[in-house]
Amino acid sequence: MADDAIRGYGTQGGPGEVPESRQLLVRLSVLAAALTAWVLLYRVLSPIACALVCAPLGPKDASHFVSALWFFAYEMPKVLMLLALVVFGVGVIRTFFTPERTRRLLAGRRETAGNVLAAMLGVVTPFCSCSAVPLFIGFVEAGVPLGVTLSFLIAAPMVNEVALVLLFGLVGWQVALIYAGAGLLLAVVAGWVIGRLHMERHVEDWVYEIRMAEQEDASRSLTWSQRIDEGVVALREIVGRVWIWVVIGIAVGAGIHGYVPEDAMASIMGAEAWWTVPAAVLVGVPMYSNAAGIVPVVEALLGKGAALGSVLAFMMSVIALSLPEAIILRKVLKPRLIGLFLTIVAAGIVGVGFLFNAIM
Repeated sequence: MADDAIRGYGTQGGPGEVPESRQLLVRLSVLAAALTAWVLLYRVLSPIACALVCAPLGPKDASHFVSALWFFAYEMPKVLMLLALVVFGVGVIRTFFTPERTRRLLAGRRETAGNVLAAMLGVVTPFCSCSAVPLFIGFVEAGVPLGVTLSFLIAAPMVNEVALVLLFGLVGWQVALIYAGAGLLLAVVAGWVIGRLHMERHVEDWVYEIRMAEQEDASRSLTWSQRIDEGVVALREIVGRVWIWVVIGIAVGAGIHGYVPEDAMASIMGAEAWWTVPAAVLVGVPMYSNAAGIVPVVEALLGKGAALGSVLAFMMSVIALSLPEAIILRKVLKPRLIGLFLTIVAAGIVGVGFLFNAIM
């Protein structure tokens, strides 16, 4: 949580303190002005990109270089603006879903219903890979079944708000909806399968020896002014951490957009050859990126004729099967369970890719 200096003055109405109602009014006024400016700027991004690129260099399809440069000039501010909007909203949402509250919501649930609830909570609770170990320990100590816990850990990075909103803004609501549905289904099924295999003995022994102390749920005592301030803190910290990945991803997408022939991409990631889906997964696993960095690449691949199923498989493998998260989880899971977890998720991603290549 942010410190008191970031959140503003106290809210108790004491001498020299600004009342909560006035703090909230000031923040809402600033938010309204910022949102208005955001909308106005977002609507003129294309003319600005044309003025910067097309005016001095010619139409955006004049050459490969101009096409790639226009893509970069238009998509970079667009993605960063979408990212800023989403991260602020997620920062506010996060104040309602602390790890402690999430742990209590999942404790005592039957496995099947718990898998579904855990996957849905994974979407609205933006915990990153660095949170995987403490969350896992807390869930186990609260009596959450192993399969339910893993449903949460699959859904949290894969079907996140950043990915959904960027997909919606860049490639349309249909692809965003397909991605969300496929990711949730994969998280539920994979967690359920692991739960049926009763792999609890492959969790490191020290995890069960820890007794997590009940922590005060600070989310209950926050005012709306403080929740808005938390959104601002998240905006500064998260965008400051991932913006470079956004720029790299858009640069890669611009190169694909400008220089890669459509027929070449269609042959590499098309729906006709069966091997394109597993190949996309194998290529995606060793890559380390996040939704903000990989979505622009997805947009460029789809624009060049790559099959939807192959592209979704590539994106899911990059986000959900990252090596850093596997290394972090090794602290609490034994190698056999790590291998089973990765194998089931990879098989599910391949299945999703084949399914959507067949029906789209």
